[in-house]
Amino acid sequence: MINIHFIINPIAGEGKNKITKGFLLKHLEADSYHVTIKHSEYKKHAIELTQNSIAEKASIIVACGGDGTINEVASCLINSSIILGVIPTGSGNGLASNLNIPKDINKALELIKNQDVKSIDAGQINNKIFFSNTGIGFDAQVVKHYEASAQRKLSSYIKACLKALQSFKGKNKVVITINDQQIVTNPFLIFTSNSNELGYKVSLTPKASLQDGLLDVLVVPKMNLLKTLFFGVLILFKKHHVLSQVKTYMTKRLTLSIQYQDFFETQIDGEFYKINSNTIHISIIEKALLVIA
Repeated sequence: MINIHFIINPIAGEGKNKITKGFLLKHLEADSYHVTIKHSEYKKHAIELTQNSIAEKASIIVACGGDGTINEVASCLINSSIILGVIPTGSGNGLASNLNIPKDINKALELIKNQDVKSIDAGQINNKIFFSNTGIGFDAQVVKHYEASAQRKLSSYIKACLKALQSFKGKNKVVITINDQQIVTNPFLIFTSNSNELGYKVSLTPKASLQDGLLDVLVVPKMNLLKTLFFGVLILFKKHHVLSQVKTYMTKRLTLSIQYQDFFETQIDGEFYKINSNTIHISIIEKALLVIA
């Protein structure tokens, strides 16, 4: 008997998923699976629910939501024998897309039944885990505005981008220590990625891999408005690296230090976080998570 738990974010995406126990039992036979469903009700609640599922001896825990929900569930499973399953019901679903997990719930459940398990890397930013990406600068401000909006859809994300572009200051210098060199920059964006997709099929690091033991880093300095808009257009065609100001790196670790400020505003797997420190350490944890993909 397989003890399988589903942690569901009921408002992920546009809140239209219909994952009920009755629906799940049509796919997961009662004589083979013991199915438990739990619903998260607020930010970080999925962490508590997952910890309870671990205590209840779940062998598979399925995160049903977007990258934020997956992060909360998967962070609890680092370096354990418990397998993560994913049903992507969020807006962007960057990690699920990188893992070739279909958005169709029926197909995602069939994938879970087949249990093709892979071991993937995870990133760590100070004491927090990420699986897709983390960033400071413009992307963090986009997420901040997106979380403040009432809806979870592509149009809300576009509006958040425009608001972030209007309000972004980027006046503080950051010292980046990476691959035995130091870079001083006034950043528009410092983006560190473990996967090759940001969400909505957009990629800032198209060559990134979940299994190569490396982080892909994109550093973009603050530019004038025209070049910033051109950078945005190039992203759509995965050609943003042609700008001479855009620098890319591959590394196992990096450190960011900010001047004249004792905190960083960041996004971690599409969720906004304020880190109360003037220094951030980012590193890779190799083969950290077992996931059905």
